[in-house]
Amino acid sequence: MNNTFPSNNIPILLYRYEVSGHCHRAQLMLSLLDIPHKIINLERDGSNQPDWFLDVSPMAQVPVIDDNGFKIADSNAILVYLVKKYSDDPKWLPTDPEHLAKTQRWLSIAAGELVAGPAIARFSKVFQVEIDYEVAKKKAVALLEMLDKTLNQNDYLTGDQINIADIALYTYIAHAPEGGITLDDYANVVNWLSRIESLPRFVAMKASPLPA
Repeated sequence: MNNTFPSNNIPILLYRYEVSGHCHRAQLMLSLLDIPHKIINLERDGSNQPDWFLDVSPMAQVPVIDDNGFKIADSNAILVYLVKKYSDDPKWLPTDPEHLAKTQRWLSIAAGELVAGPAIARFSKVFQVEIDYEVAKKKAVALLEMLDKTLNQNDYLTGDQINIADIALYTYIAHAPEGGITLDDYANVVNWLSRIESLPRFVAMKASPLPA
């Protein structure tokens, strides 16, 4: 471990929305690395944002962390920061070119196809937002088929060890049923989710039941 605790033993502040999958991946990484942190739930109307928030996240997007004055937005950037600063375990962010390239590919998928498919489908159902749901569902199914095929060969997305790619994709896949996307046909994906959920210090995201 590079630093057992954040600087000056001040917990990292995690600014989040409670049911955001992007925020949960940051929370999960903090927990898995056993990094002291404090969660600050933001109101969606921006009423309790700190004065500096829009300077760090101009679009008012979460999550944002404040590590003793160092502030960074974007969930994938936060994952990279946390493992580079607070872990010396190379499994989380490999350095060999091939493995690192595979990891970056999945991080790009987490920012692209994962959002366009499972995340948007869930957003539509949970928050009753009008979108082209069938397009999102089609993209979600295509991603799940890709994941299931990959996980038929490996326990995790880039090989036999977990890394930040798995953390980046976990939450929105685990909560895909909230968007009307079943996981019943993807046994390898379900087993992968179970492996992550069995990790020491795993924390789940609050479920979001569909409106009545």
